[in-house]
Amino acid sequence: MPTVLIIDDERAIRNTLKEILEYENFKVEEALDGKDALQKIEKLKLDLILCDIKMPGGMDGLELLQKFQKQIPETQVVMISGHGNIETAVEAVKKGAYDFIQKPLDLNRLLVTIRNAMDKSNLVSETKALKKKVFKTSEMIGESKAINGIKEIIEKVAPTDARVLITGANGSGKEMVARWIHEKSQRSAFPLIEVNCAAIPSELIESELFGHEKGAFTSAIATRKGKFEQAESGTLFLDEVGDMSLSAQAKVLRALQENKITKVGADKDIKVNVRVVAATNKDLKKEIENGNFREDLFHRLNVIPINVPSLDERKEDIPLLVNYFLKLICEEHGIATKNISADAVKQLQKYSWTGNIRELRNVIERLIILSDKTISEKDVLNFAGKG
Repeated sequence: MPTVLIIDDERAIRNTLKEILEYENFKVEEALDGKDALQKIEKLKLDLILCDIKMPGGMDGLELLQKFQKQIPETQVVMISGHGNIETAVEAVKKGAYDFIQKPLDLNRLLVTIRNAMDKSNLVSETKALKKKVFKTSEMIGESKAINGIKEIIEKVAPTDARVLITGANGSGKEMVARWIHEKSQRSAFPLIEVNCAAIPSELIESELFGHEKGAFTSAIATRKGKFEQAESGTLFLDEVGDMSLSAQAKVLRALQENKITKVGADKDIKVNVRVVAATNKDLKKEIENGNFREDLFHRLNVIPINVPSLDERKEDIPLLVNYFLKLICEEHGIATKNISADAVKQLQKYSWTGNIRELRNVIERLIILSDKTISEKDVLNFAGKG
């Protein structure tokens, strides 16, 4: 049964709404003012909030709405008021309200609004559940000191909008760290857009990041949104940022300083609201010395540095990673989960993993395909390709 919180200092309004909503099979909770409401949201799992705008106690409904957006952003809020006007309604919606209804309440409209708001809540929940399935391979597996340290940093930095620069060798899991930061952030309901700066030719990187106008260059047959616009309200992940051209670096720096971009071939600025997370396998300080990377951009990106250790630096995590990949890969291939002997795991721990997590995953997949039900030490020696 969905739960609705009614926040209104008028008992008659609360009683009327409660009677109607309970008849419609909602569970109803009540709050007299903002302070009372904030206490309730800490204890209750709410599906919808009906909130009056003008309330006693020094906190009006719009202030309360902003607190809801920070603490329970997935819960839909419908604002109600007997003192409203168009400006108030627009402000409420801009601040995140699902809708605004004026008193005296039109009960038919109210019920339709509530049903629609509930549908949106369900859609958000389903989307988050689906994203968890999609991102299940992005779990951070390991209990080493280095990995636990990274997990602690992510828990602290993810809820903020601070920029993060992730460094580490290829295959060590930099993308996974970026995904975790996004999924644990306040922006997780919005897109995570990835750009591999090393994979895009230097002459196209600006168009890729900022978009272009029709006719801006020979192959620009239509206006196109860039990655900054696609990531609006979400996170932009600049992978291998050390490979970005100096020209593109200058424009990215401007975007970070002013929260504005300009499409290739356009004169008009576009405001953007994105969080930027960057990653590189290069030593950017050396790249700065060699004139390949802008120092001012480095300092803009390097607010929170996270270094992802190589697998050789955390071999104690290999048993956990092996068991995780065994289950995951067997599921992907639609076969029963295979076992691995302790001696086989010890043998895997003896190897040097220059390709890091990515290489280990490939080896486990090879062992699953080529070995019998239990992967033995002999299988590892024969099939791991590390001899």
